[in-house]
This record gives sequence, C-alpha cells and structure tokens, in this order.
Amino acid sequence: MITDPKSRPGTAGYAEAADLLAAQYESVSFDEVHREVLHLLPSRPGAVLDIGAGSGRDAAALAALGHRTVAVEPTAELRSLGQRIHAGRAIEWVDDALPELGVLRGRRERFDVVLVTAVWMHLDDRERGQAMRNVAELSAPDGQLFLTLRHGPVPAGRRMFDVSPDDTVRLARRHGLTPVHLGEREDLHGRSGVRWSHLVLRKDADSTSL
Repeated sequence: MITDPKSRPGTAGYAEAADLLAAQYESVSFDEVHREVLHLLPSRPGAVLDIGAGSGRDAAALAALGHRTVAVEPTAELRSLGQRIHAGRAIEWVDDALPELGVLRGRRERFDVVLVTAVWMHLDDRERGQAMRNVAELSAPDGQLFLTLRHGPVPAGRRMFDVSPDDTVRLARRHGLTPVHLGEREDLHGRSGVRWSHLVLRKDADSTSL
C-alpha cells in the first residue's frame, strides 16, 4: 500500500479542498450522474467496488440497493467526510489507490460491479495500463466496469490527462473487457468546456488474459 501522498500525484489538491469537493459531489445524485447506464446495473444484490469514492455518494446509493459495497478512497480527508456523511450505510471504507490497488488485490476478492467515476483522467499512460490490468483482475466473470472520462480545462493544482474513449476501449480489450455502452454528456455542474464520456465494459467470462 502506498502511504506517502507524494506517491499519489493524482490526488493533488483534493485534501485541501475536501469540504468543498464533498459538498459538490453530494449536490448531484447517483441517479443523475449515472442516468444513462442505470439499466445496466445488476438487478440482484452483488459485490460492488467504488474506486475513488470521494464523499461516498455512489457507494451509499449502491449500498441502499442491497449491494455489498466497498469504497476505496486514497484521500484521508475525503474518506473521513464520506464515513461521516453516510454513517448510516453499510459501506466498507478502504485506503487504497490506483494504479496498484495493492490492498484490494491482496484480498483476492472479485466484484460484480466496479465503479471508477471521475478518476481515470488522473492517471498517465503507463499508470492506465497498470490500472486496467488490476481493475480487470478484481472483476468477476461477466462483471461490469463503469468508468467516466473527463474532458476539458484542467483546474489549477490538479493533475489530469485528456483520455480518449477509443484508447480506453482498446486498452480494456487487451485485458478481457468488452464495451457494452459508450456515451457522452454535459457537465452536471455547468463548468465551461467540460464534458464527460461514460463507458461500461464487461469482463469476458472466459478471459484468460489475467
């Protein structure tokens, strides 16, 4: 597990702005953020992993649906806020981070749903390759990865890359993940020039790439 914040450059700026960011995340609902892909969520409760869970908005919504939910958040300040905001939900909070996800991989669990919301753009090309391999390893056969990509201006003090959906799909295929949805939408917070790609990728049941 990486414990030095300097070793997690993608989290730059999040600790200092944790209160503001948590309020921003909680100002829109899980259903609003994921409206185009809600129909692809499992109808039966299963195991869900929310990577980069932030304030826990998505993890709380999924736990409320009966899913066994693990929320991974590397920024201690956000993790603490999430635990407080959603104290009534059955969420297991874990300190871990992409691309390694060493804690989760060490547990050797597999998840029916993996969410990576507003996180992937923090990884550079090398890190994305490592992260996709590890996310695929954590996905159960026929499990689904829900992933969003941010496009547009980079806020001051943040580390972000403009990652194309096509490149993401090509990388996913190399690790046994097949696209089942690809869409684009506006920014729910109305930020100028910002838009989002939404991808859902399914783990091939007979994948041997891992």
